[in-house]
Amino acid sequence: LSPVCLGSLRRAASINAEYMGNTKPFKTLSKFGMGFMNKFNVSEVPAPILESISFIDSPGILSGEKQRMGRNYEFHKIVEWFAYKADRILLLFDAHKLDISDELKLALDCLKGHDDKVRVILNKADQVSNQQLLRVYGALMWSLGKMFKTPEVLRVYVGSFWDKEYSNAHNEELFDSECADLLSDLRSLPRHSATRKINEFVKRTRRLKVHLLIIKHLRSQFGWLGKSKTQTKVLSNLGTMFREIAQKNNLNLTDFPHPNKFRTQIEKFPINKFPKIKKNQIPALDKILSEKVPKLMEVMQTGDDDIEEPGAAHNPFAGTGEEKDAAVSGSQGYAR
Repeated sequence: LSPVCLGSLRRAASINAEYMGNTKPFKTLSKFGMGFMNKFNVSEVPAPILESISFIDSPGILSGEKQRMGRNYEFHKIVEWFAYKADRILLLFDAHKLDISDELKLALDCLKGHDDKVRVILNKADQVSNQQLLRVYGALMWSLGKMFKTPEVLRVYVGSFWDKEYSNAHNEELFDSECADLLSDLRSLPRHSATRKINEFVKRTRRLKVHLLIIKHLRSQFGWLGKSKTQTKVLSNLGTMFREIAQKNNLNLTDFPHPNKFRTQIEKFPINKFPKIKKNQIPALDKILSEKVPKLMEVMQTGDDDIEEPGAAHNPFAGTGEEKDAAVSGSQGYAR
């Protein structure tokens, strides 16, 4: 797994040498152990495009017999860590080798809650016939619909995304249009960077509020005696308690953590010894969500009115696919 970042010199550095420094945001990755850190290399390139964006090149998904061999680190947890921090997540599938393996299902399960960041790319579509492409596209949409259980359909870009000519030019116009749409989506990233950061702040604030309500409710179940039995009873009924908390505080259950995952984290600690939730903590979070965040959004909108093209000065994709020198060409592949 290789992050590609801006550097004064072209070089590749092991995470063992980089993660302790403050110049890179990878210090917390040390919790995943040496098995992962030995596979993690930071690549630095003095490229202008990296002044406003960084790329994370993840390894391919294991399938078939290779799944039994596994990795010496928990890949899905790495995916979850990066998903929280990424602005855009690109899932690449090969049109001639579509395989939804168990490892992929586990990794996609970690992307739940980040559906707005996900874009799907059906790559190497020029290497299959129209009939095969139609079948592959339908199978992919059906599989994604089972894994991402949302009413909104994920955007799938179909084409051949590299710098070589199309193997078959029968869908050249379609591939060029898909390429232009993908570039347009990437161009919007720096422009809306501040808005996405506020959205992530709102998500974390809502999760904090839910966490405080859960701890408050669980602590209220304990009396003077039988604390061990009470803890066992509480942990076995987390799903029911989450529904009670949601109904009492007019919250949605989708804002709550998965009961089984929450149980594995909290069962290691005596719940009755958790700090008592202060009366002003939850109202303070409500004030942030209802008053402070809207005011911040108003300030942002006012600032955008004074700028002709927000973020264009630092947009690494500005002009890509629009100017003549960077036009998409079906006869010469993805872009030039």
